Amino acid sequence: MSELFLMAAIINRQHTREFADFYEENGVSVNLITLGKGTARSEVLDYFGLEDTEKSVIFSVVTGETWKVIKRGLQKKMHIDVPGTGIAFVVPMSSIGGKRQLQFLTGNQEFQKGEESALKDTKYELLVVIANQGYTELIMDAARKSNAAGGTVIHAKGTGMEGAERFLGVTLAAEKEMLFIVTKKEQRNAIMKSIMDEAGMNSKAKSIVFSLPVTSTAGMRLMEEAEND
Repeated sequence: MSELFLMAAIINRQHTREFADFYEENGVSVNLITLGKGTARSEVLDYFGLEDTEKSVIFSVVTGETWKVIKRGLQKKMHIDVPGTGIAFVVPMSSIGGKRQLQFLTGNQEFQKGEESALKDTKYELLVVIANQGYTELIMDAARKSNAAGGTVIHAKGTGMEGAERFLGVTLAAEKEMLFIVTKKEQRNAIMKSIMDEAGMNSKAKSIVFSLPVTSTAGMRLMEEAEND
């Protein structure tokens, strides 16, 4: 049995293509790439001989075995340990909406479904929705029908979308939006089902949704008070 993780890499933007190619060479073809900006002070950049802080953030779904291979390659081939190159980390996934969606996100990686995340005692979950650009309201309307609160949207560009035809039977645009929704764990399945039913593969949004365990929160007081009323 395999564990699934959401892998995130924060790298200098000029190396985005190199990292995406490296991932694909190691069986990770579906990546969501967003843009960011580093916060290092100018004297720190000068010390390390760096000229800019423009960043790319690459999100991918990997198995535990794939992460071992990727981590080794990031250190030995991509030299990610060199100051200023970047950082990569993984977060265990709790669940994913749909077998075909799982196959699409993992691609050619060897995966045998086991138990959900070992973090079983978490109270909240982070739902991550990957959808075609421009359908945020459709997704949130579906999520709210199952009592979801608000969400946060970031723009992303997808690689490996051509594999959607093979696994999902549809074509997917490269321009994506990633929507993040924090919810109570017991509401997770209902919200995911609403999104899949109303904004899933049979809709124009073509949403894929999965969840990550949240170990601690701040700012959820109103939700917790409503629970205790």
